[in-house]
Amino acid sequence: MDSSKPEVVTEFPGIIRVYKDGHVERLIEAEFVPPPTHPKTGVSSKDIIIIPESNVSARLFLPKPTHPNQKLPLLVYFHGGAFCVSSPFTPKYSNYLNALVAEANVIAVSVNYRKAPEHPIPTAYEDSWAKQALNQDGKAVLDRLWPFLCPANPDNNDSRVNPVSTDGPSLVGLGCRRVLVCVAEKDVLRDRGWRYYEALGRSGWMGVVEIMETDGEGHGFHLNVLDCEKAKGLITRLAAFYNRDMTSNF
Repeated sequence: MDSSKPEVVTEFPGIIRVYKDGHVERLIEAEFVPPPTHPKTGVSSKDIIIIPESNVSARLFLPKPTHPNQKLPLLVYFHGGAFCVSSPFTPKYSNYLNALVAEANVIAVSVNYRKAPEHPIPTAYEDSWAKQALNQDGKAVLDRLWPFLCPANPDNNDSRVNPVSTDGPSLVGLGCRRVLVCVAEKDVLRDRGWRYYEALGRSGWMGVVEIMETDGEGHGFHLNVLDCEKAKGLITRLAAFYNRDMTSNF
């Protein structure tokens, strides 16, 4: 064994590698793209700091203006990456938000929360309030991943990752009127999404919950192949959901 090589203590292949000296190497989605106006959609974007003390930031996306006095829905978006990789500034999420904002005509705030393992859960949740490569190795990766992200509470049934956990808060007080749950047929998290939809529907919550399942697709399909018909169909469904209660304001 080469003693000069840094010792790896934890690795999720193709996602993240942690060394004994504390160094963290993120193996995917570390690119940064600047926030100019998108040439095709006309969507403009800007990076801002939300909390200077902890450097929590966000990327704002504004649709091409059509009516100066029109009120637009506000979308607060939390990117994927299993709480340990990626950001709003990667090509994947920047391109997706550009497409979604252009189609839905919404203002989007994509939050760059702090990542584990340097900032374990619940930091990401706290940052998000302050404003998943899971198919490769499947369920086994998911079971290993949560203890890595949240060593203080390593149970994969934690209510922050499983909202229908028996230890979680009641869903009856959910603070909105409408919920749309989107799942994909081959996603390792599909069943958990369906359980959330069913539990919310029978909880006594006075809102309306809907679910959309995309056939034949896996985790993150809508981000990986943005131009495919199923990804476009999901964006169309989301756009209709965001704008359902909007009235003309110009």
